[in-house]
Amino acid sequence: MDIKQKIDTAQQVLKTDGNIIKTRDDRELIFVNQEGEIQNADVCSWLPDKGDVNKSIYRSRIEPWLTSLFQSEHLSLLCGSGITNAISFLSGATGGTTMGTTTFTKYKDEIKEAAETTAKVSGRGTGNIEDQIRTANDLLRGLKILKKDNDAMELAMELNTIISEFAKSILKTENKIATADEQKRENAYSVLVNFLLSFASRTGNRERLNIFTTNYDRLIEVGAELAGIHLMDRFVGTMMPVFRSSRLNLDIHYNPPGIRGEPRYLEGVARLAKLHGSIDWVQNNGKIRRIGLPFGADKIEPYLKAPGLYEADALKLMIYPNSAKDRETAEYPYVELFRDFAASICRPNSTLVTYGYGFGDEHINRVIHDMLTIPSTHLVVISYDDPIGRILQFYYDSAHYAQMSVLIGKNLGDITNLANDYLPKSAIDRTTIRMAELLQHRMGATSASPATTSPALTNPATTMPSASTAPITPTTSTK
Repeated sequence: MDIKQKIDTAQQVLKTDGNIIKTRDDRELIFVNQEGEIQNADVCSWLPDKGDVNKSIYRSRIEPWLTSLFQSEHLSLLCGSGITNAISFLSGATGGTTMGTTTFTKYKDEIKEAAETTAKVSGRGTGNIEDQIRTANDLLRGLKILKKDNDAMELAMELNTIISEFAKSILKTENKIATADEQKRENAYSVLVNFLLSFASRTGNRERLNIFTTNYDRLIEVGAELAGIHLMDRFVGTMMPVFRSSRLNLDIHYNPPGIRGEPRYLEGVARLAKLHGSIDWVQNNGKIRRIGLPFGADKIEPYLKAPGLYEADALKLMIYPNSAKDRETAEYPYVELFRDFAASICRPNSTLVTYGYGFGDEHINRVIHDMLTIPSTHLVVISYDDPIGRILQFYYDSAHYAQMSVLIGKNLGDITNLANDYLPKSAIDRTTIRMAELLQHRMGATSASPATTSPALTNPATTMPSASTAPITPTTSTK
């Protein structure tokens, strides 16, 4: 079976509510249909006795494996639009921001043709609104170079209107989540908090979690705030934080009372980088500032009328589209953000987990390909589906199958199932480790229960130190 046939078979499994899994020592993708039957049993080394796969078997394959991977020296999480869609539907909203095409009146045919061409070159099929906005930006620069001032002015006004409407659609997504039915909203927030804590609960002897997202909304920020996670990004300040290029390794420590020596890392701290910008980033006087835009606000214009921002409009919002030619990665501040992304994942003993990312951005995929050239790195792909086939194409185009784990499908990619059953719970793991050690001391290793002495939990490489019970006095330091 060639690669195209494998992709077609996998797509058919997903379209019929099946699942695709590859973990541990699996050499190939395992296709499981809706009834739990394994379609390619000849390549499955863990075929159940009854032949059917259920949630319990999925958990036994996934949870210990992810628990081990999450204790890598370096852990990064890349979130795409799938996480916004998941929380939106879970809260009873209608879904995330639409990326459908829009209609220009000025140079309509030229913009449409160029946008579709670049989309096909990048392997994403038809173009979307990001492709159109990027193309219109290029055309606007060209008109200014040609000194066609009238055409440039008309296109700029239309582009400003379209970007403004796009920004409103992002705010509308946030608003629908914030104003959803209270019970459903609280459940969605609870799932989001558990999801983020599974990644952010890193111990003090591990490097901080790095969170990257291609989304413009602030859902991750809201989830981190509810979870009590301290997010560190490149913005400095309180009233109107400004983006800084400084690469000082800022962190948060605390000093346990009565203990001398090095300060200890405060738990629940993560780094955040929004690779495509954010709805609350504004370019003003040569600086990128983050404005105080509430989550779920109806309009952005009132928050642009503060002193010092009077000249700001929708064209100043830092929500630049993805680029097939890496244009935005060569422009400030995106060059800094992509440098952080590459530096975070392209190093030994690094694990990258993607959730809801469809692998539609070539400039991101290229960095991930480079990461996989380092033998000790690992990529975990988690997604609800693969609508444009880019995830499967990325997998089969890669020669590093042993360094990739794949979880795709309505069961494996469901954020509720992930938060409740498949993702590790660090607090529970630490307690389980202590309990296993206590039982071994009391009854001997041979008398301990097998459930409490599994290799994934008793492996010294994954054993985590006890959390200190000392009062915490947060301080910010540099190193």
